[in-house]
Formats: sequence, structure tokens, C-alpha cells
Amino acid sequence: MAKNKQGTPKQNGILKGIERVGNAMPHPAMIFVILSAAVVVISFIVAQMGTTVTYYDARAGAEVTVSAVNMLSADGLRYIFNNATRNFTGFAPLGTVLVAMLGVGVAEWSGLINTSLKKLLTNVHPRLLTAVVVFAGIMSNIASDAGYVVVIPLGAIVFAGAGRHPIAGLAAAFAGVSAGFSANLLLGTLDPLLQGITNEALRSAGLDYSILPTANYYFMIASTFLLTFLGTFVTEKIVEKNLGAYTGDYMPSKESVTDLENKGLRNAGISLLIFAAVMLFLTVPANAVFKTANAAGEMTINEFLSNGLIFMILLVFMVPGFVYGKTVGKIKNSNDLVESMTDAMKSMGGYLVLAFFAAQFVAYFGRTNLGTILSVKGADFLESIGFTGLPLIIGFILISAFLNLFMGSASAKWAIMAPVFVPMMMRLGLSPELTQAAYRIGDSTTNIITPLMSYFAMIVVFAKKYDKESGLGTLIATMIPYSLVFLLGWTVLMAIWYFAGLPLGPGAGIHI
Repeated sequence: MAKNKQGTPKQNGILKGIERVGNAMPHPAMIFVILSAAVVVISFIVAQMGTTVTYYDARAGAEVTVSAVNMLSADGLRYIFNNATRNFTGFAPLGTVLVAMLGVGVAEWSGLINTSLKKLLTNVHPRLLTAVVVFAGIMSNIASDAGYVVVIPLGAIVFAGAGRHPIAGLAAAFAGVSAGFSANLLLGTLDPLLQGITNEALRSAGLDYSILPTANYYFMIASTFLLTFLGTFVTEKIVEKNLGAYTGDYMPSKESVTDLENKGLRNAGISLLIFAAVMLFLTVPANAVFKTANAAGEMTINEFLSNGLIFMILLVFMVPGFVYGKTVGKIKNSNDLVESMTDAMKSMGGYLVLAFFAAQFVAYFGRTNLGTILSVKGADFLESIGFTGLPLIIGFILISAFLNLFMGSASAKWAIMAPVFVPMMMRLGLSPELTQAAYRIGDSTTNIITPLMSYFAMIVVFAKKYDKESGLGTLIATMIPYSLVFLLGWTVLMAIWYFAGLPLGPGAGIHI
């Protein structure tokens, strides 16, 4: 078993080598500076080679030609300087994390989170704790990116409270939230998004066929249980054994819940129920306040889910946190309330620094079109191999997983790949529903090992809270077993589904 003293490797075998290399590098913020510089240089080389690709963009409904953009040109240098601030303030996770942390800060400072976890740990069987954390991570995908800022840090705290390694809890939650991104027991925002792109790809190829948002529903339900099992197995049999006993500074409270704290929990629960009832009134009825008309004139809450959900999460933590704090006497006035939020923002200083440089790297990579070029070239390569049947599906999963390392957006990659693979596989007798499900496997499983994933920098900061010596190497080495096992296990499930000829969703078969 690997030792877990601060500053020493926490992994074994090849993972130890990955961790050593990763952690021997400069501070994660400086790594993003180096990666940004590398993108600038590579863009110059690829642009000088005159690299261009042409593909049909299913979102735009038109053929698109893109070229590598040289970041060392006059226009590129102007972009680097003129857009540095905009890249930072427009960095997708930045506002999400900071807004959510305002509410989480109130709940944590008042003691609500700590007391709730103590109560949870007395009621959840220790053998089920890992599975509960992984399952909660997978299910959090229904709330889009909320799982990253809520479930992942809570996973670490829950494990620490149970006397287990907090980074193992963080890893288990991260695996559920991100590597299991497409799986769920409920339909999420991703289902209609991918369905729309698939149907546009079919339309552009002149194929009289369309799929429903529920196209992969049965398969994703089964995937939820499979990934929960696999995530639990990897956490307990691989990750925790590699991490060893925790010797860091974070020490959760071991005291039992007092009568006053129980009263605080009860009042906080009542306030949360009232808040939930108000939100249901604002979102569920046909003429609900938060429903707006979409392009087809239908009233939906999609705009709220995209833009208002994070503020709701702030209130989900702030309201019961405030009520709990008032009940136990921790929050006496508005000064205490503001102090709780201020304290939360103080802890985000390291993340802000890291986010600035991560934002530049992500922006440069998108600006240069390198991700798009890789995706199109990868699609062309797989198409040229000439596989059919299950080997083609497996090859498609692997190429999707590889491309996901360089192009994080699920919809952007699918808009490029769907017009190529959906018609191609349909002509070979494989349904568009099957192609879409295979894509979702590859698109999810490598999220947790690529720094290009928007929330990766934030997870590094969370890990440093429990081990100041951890870095990119520690996180990547910790998550690789999840990525490989999820990719293998999920692909095997797809193979079983394929041979059994099971429906992927209502009316969605394997073959045409």
C-alpha cells in the first residue's frame, strides 16, 4: 500500500510514475501557462502547413470549412492581449462556482453541512456510502453542471467524516458527475440537445428518419446502475488502497448531534420544503412564471435550467443554512450572514488565480480550431478503416473518447461527428439511436483525465484543500482507473445490448 504523507506519491505502479511526472511540474496555474504557450506555437506550425478541414455542421445546417488560426500572427497577438479579461470573465465555470459557493458558504459556516453529514453518517450503512456518493454524482447531471460545485466537495467531506480518505470521496463523486455524465434515471438537458443534432444529421443526408429525446433512455438507466457499481469497485479496491491512510490537516467534527442541532436541522428542513414548494409553483404549472416560449412556440423551462438553476442552487443552500444558523445561534444578524459568504469567497482565491490561466488555455485552443481539426481528422480516419457491426461501434467509442481529451463540448463534437457517422452507420444497418448511445459513452468516460474539461482546474483546487501537495499529477493518476474501467465496462454493456438486440429506448432498436 502506498504511503500518504504530505509530499510523497500516493499511487502504485504506472500510476505512481504519472503522478510523479505531473506533480514534478510547476504549479497547476503555471502548467496552464505552458499549455497555452504550446497551443500558440502549435497553431503557428499547423497554420503554416495550410491545414484546413471541411465538414457538415449539424447545428448550423450547412457545410463549414475551417483553417488553423495562427496565434502568433498580428491578429492572434491582438486577441491574446485584448481578450484576456473577457476570456477570464466569460470562463464557463467561473460564475457557476462563485455563485453556488455563496450559498454553500452560508450552509457550511452556519454548521448545517457538518451537522447534516453527521446525521447522514449515522443513518447510511458504511458499506453503502461509496455507492451513495457515486450514484449522487451520476444523478446530479439532471441539474447540468451543479454536481461539480455541490456533489464533488460534499463527497470529500462525507468520506472524511466517515474516517476515510477525503480525496477518495472527491474522486468517487467526480467519477459519477463527469465520467458518468450521460447516464441517469431521468431525462436531462443533454438528451434533447443530442437528439436535435442527430435529426439534423439525418435530414442533411436526405434520410427519412428521426429519433426521440428518449432514444437512449433504457440504455442510460442500465448504465446508471452499472457505473454506480464500477465506481464503487474502483474507489474501494483501487483508489483507496493506493491513497492509503489519510494524514492531512482536515479533521471533521466527531461530536454527536445535539438536541439544539436537531432542532436546527428540523427548521432548516421545513424551510427547504417551503422553498421547494415555491420553486415547483414557479416551474411546473402550464403558465408558470419561469416558463418561456422556445423557437417552436412551446412553453418550457429550458431557459431557467440553462441560466437560472445556479441561482436556485445558491438559495437551496442559503435559505436552510440561514435558518439553521439562526436556530443554533451561529447567525445573529446580517453581519454574520455576509461574513459567512465572505469566508467562502476567501477560500476561492487560489481557484480564481488558476481559473484565469485555465481560461486563457481553453480560449486559445478553441480560437485556433485545433480541436475541430482533430475531430474531423479522427472521424475521417475511423471512416476509412472499413469496420462494420460491433467492431465499428467499439472503434467509434474509442475515437470519441480520444477526441474528448481535446474538445470538451459534447454538442460541438457531436455536431461535427454526427453528419459523418449517423448516415454511414445507418447505411450499414445500425440505428441512429445506437450511434448516439455509443458516442455518449466515449464522450463521458475521458472527461475526468483531461485538463481541457472546464471544471478540471476547480477539482485540483478542491483536492489541495485536503492535501496541499496534490496537483494535476495526483488528480489524473487518481482518476485514470475510473476512466479505463468505465470505458471498458460501458463498452461491454453496449456489446451485450448489441448481441441481445435490446431496445435502447422506447421504439429505439439496435438495427434498422
